[in-house]
Amino acid sequence: MRLPTPNSSPDCSVGFQVTTTLAHQLAHYACSLRFEDLSHEVVHEVKRRVIDSLGCALGAWNEEPCAIARKVASEFSAKAGSTIIGTNHKAPPDWAAFANGCCIRYFDYNDTYLSKEPAHPSDNISAALALAESIGADGSELITAVALAYEVQCRLCDAASIRARGWDHVTYGAFSTALACARLMKLDPEKTRHAVNIAGVACAAMRQARVGELSHWKGVAFANAARHGVYSALLARAGMTGPAPIFEGQMGFERQLGVSLSNVGGIFVKRSDTKDINEGTAAMILNTSIKYWPAEYHSQSAIEAALFLRKSIVDLAQVRGMTIESHDASVDIIGSEAEKWRPETRETADHSLPYITAIALIDGEVTIKQFEPERFADPEIWKFLENVKVERNVELSAKYPGAVANIVHVDLEDGRRLTKRVDYPLGHAKNPLKDSEVEGKFFGLVVPTFGETRARRIVDLVWKLDEAKNVGGLIRALEVPNK
Repeated sequence: MRLPTPNSSPDCSVGFQVTTTLAHQLAHYACSLRFEDLSHEVVHEVKRRVIDSLGCALGAWNEEPCAIARKVASEFSAKAGSTIIGTNHKAPPDWAAFANGCCIRYFDYNDTYLSKEPAHPSDNISAALALAESIGADGSELITAVALAYEVQCRLCDAASIRARGWDHVTYGAFSTALACARLMKLDPEKTRHAVNIAGVACAAMRQARVGELSHWKGVAFANAARHGVYSALLARAGMTGPAPIFEGQMGFERQLGVSLSNVGGIFVKRSDTKDINEGTAAMILNTSIKYWPAEYHSQSAIEAALFLRKSIVDLAQVRGMTIESHDASVDIIGSEAEKWRPETRETADHSLPYITAIALIDGEVTIKQFEPERFADPEIWKFLENVKVERNVELSAKYPGAVANIVHVDLEDGRRLTKRVDYPLGHAKNPLKDSEVEGKFFGLVVPTFGETRARRIVDLVWKLDEAKNVGGLIRALEVPNK
């Protein structure tokens, strides 16, 4: 793809021209994108993801790491602050983004994008929502910022995998949230570029967050990236500059992480010399998937297969064993470590392919209850897991990430083997949830605390988000009763 013509002004590093770097191209794209560029489908999908994310956040509001983050953030107040979801307290926008991001992500129930690097792009919403409230942006501006963040993060995930090199996927999120916030504040291209530079120079997060015995940090790592993205944009607005070229430099992102992002930049260059390109639609959100069950995304098709097989089993005592055939990404991320067969924390349980699939078969459901300690640490469950195997399947690996397939076999004492394969689980971009199902997921998480009337009010406000003069009404509707 054609890059812009470089001019003669030098960048902060000798040898790079100002319009040739990826940071310049990202900044230009962010500053050029307008709400009017977005298709009806993209706008509608952003609303669906806001509903889904707020449901996840309110559902996880009382969980330990969410309460910790809220407690820390609540110790600080800000004149132009942002509300911590569920309260009426306004903290600095970056702290609010962190506290709210913890809630959105913690149940591992928010959406997913699978590519060379997997991601949960709705993690960006906490940053965009916090900044939008802080500056009084209207609903259409918030929608545009969210679509932009999805576009950037997903394009970066398409460009290169960083997890194999020891870095966590949330590393890309510092860039996407910084750009979303810069767009909301209407920074010029130069300040937007510096927001990217600042975000990038200190955003690399280690993959240790998602291997071995998992901790609270697994569910809050992106919230920290979002906090950093907001802060980077605020600093850039005030005139702070960041080191460049952040991606291509001698000690930059590409060199340090061992990846090339050279195939990304041209995507973000708006062109005026052709009508064949739909400029700035920021439609990558349409390729992402909503989770129907509260577990790591690579397990979703295994859950669906196990629930299907459960209907054919009269007596679970007749189950002799279970084998899960899966693709390489699934095995590597959630199906290979010893801890996955003896989960001792919620974070390990919801990232355990053997546990998630087995509990779907045993309980006939996968809800938040299946990730309570009394369930995943039950000695009888661990005993059952001794007869659960995970195997790599070359065909399924070849189909990934276009398909996220699992094949589940259940062996019975009478010698029969029951088998079910699912390629596109419910909620996948190729098997999307209906609006009513997105709402149903939200109500299941929120009604127990808010009641039906208040929960319905929140949903109605989001469906009309593009008409809202600001996000204040929506934020106020999220205050948890009797907190």
